[in-house]
Amino acid sequence: MNWPGIIEAYRSFLPVTPTTPVITLQEGNTALLPAPALARELPPGTRLYLKCEGFNPTGSFKDRGMTVAISKAVEAGAKAVICASTGNTSASAAAYAARAGLRCFVVLPAGAIALGKLSQALLHGAKVIPIEGNFDAALRVVRELAAAGRATLVNSLNPHRIEGQKTAAFEICDQLGEAPDYLALPVGNAGNITAYWKGFKEYYSAGRSGRLPVMLGFQASGAAPLVEGRAIPNPQTIATAIRIGDPASRKGAEAARDESGGRIDKVTDEEILSAYQRLASQCGVFCEPASAASVAGVLKLAREGYFPPGRTIVCVLTGHGLKDPDRAIACCETPRPIPATAEAVSAALGA
Repeated sequence: MNWPGIIEAYRSFLPVTPTTPVITLQEGNTALLPAPALARELPPGTRLYLKCEGFNPTGSFKDRGMTVAISKAVEAGAKAVICASTGNTSASAAAYAARAGLRCFVVLPAGAIALGKLSQALLHGAKVIPIEGNFDAALRVVRELAAAGRATLVNSLNPHRIEGQKTAAFEICDQLGEAPDYLALPVGNAGNITAYWKGFKEYYSAGRSGRLPVMLGFQASGAAPLVEGRAIPNPQTIATAIRIGDPASRKGAEAARDESGGRIDKVTDEEILSAYQRLASQCGVFCEPASAASVAGVLKLAREGYFPPGRTIVCVLTGHGLKDPDRAIACCETPRPIPATAEAVSAALGA
């Protein structure tokens, strides 16, 4: 049977009715891949998995929330949607708005968006408005415009976004046959950790899983307001998707941490880039740098002796590597052209 998208797959858990117009790109049903090359650095018997959310239609986890947010916006009679974005939200909002026939407005920090993401929003027909400020400033602006009735807000402050994103927790339980012992993911605006925890609790309450995972969130060290306990006015990290200094879903993230007995920690850009390269070269998974924060964090905690042996850990990889091709090229040595002869190519191959 063809996968129908997350609304039809998990309709009984979502705020939709029989008359809600379902706007879908058949998002969800993403791979849960074992990562044995990395698991060897964890305690004996550890089962490590990668939830590859970059396999969604626009290349990130945002599609899960956007299908619900846009469907409900259409149901409510909206003609336009608006969002602030570090990139992935803009790509997803623009694609789903195009599918629904809605106008889409994107406000983003000038010069701070990976080109892979910006190109998506532009080609899907969004009106992109760069501002002289960071993501937090962009979010303040779009909240004001949405409150004034200019368009429907589709950032994660929209509760329908969280409802859609929680379905990834359902999928992990279905794929494993149970909730994992630990769930690790990057934290930027903190909507995703909020959504995952909501999903795990709902599946547990419905008897669809027999336990709740420990939630582990990881921020970049230069953009770690939840770790520092304060807003960061000028967040800095190469991981643009989590370059956020004042998370809108702070309370939800802190609740996920505290209720699960988990932890929100930080990792350096160097640790993120190391995990990013290892995921590609050892696991065959190309994710964007921010995604690798989950793996970087798990490896860091393993070095600290945090994990007992024999546990199941799932690392969420939130977006595809082609979102930020410039970063990938910068991490690699670019090959130089050689003569088009078998001898020259043979010499280049080495022994």
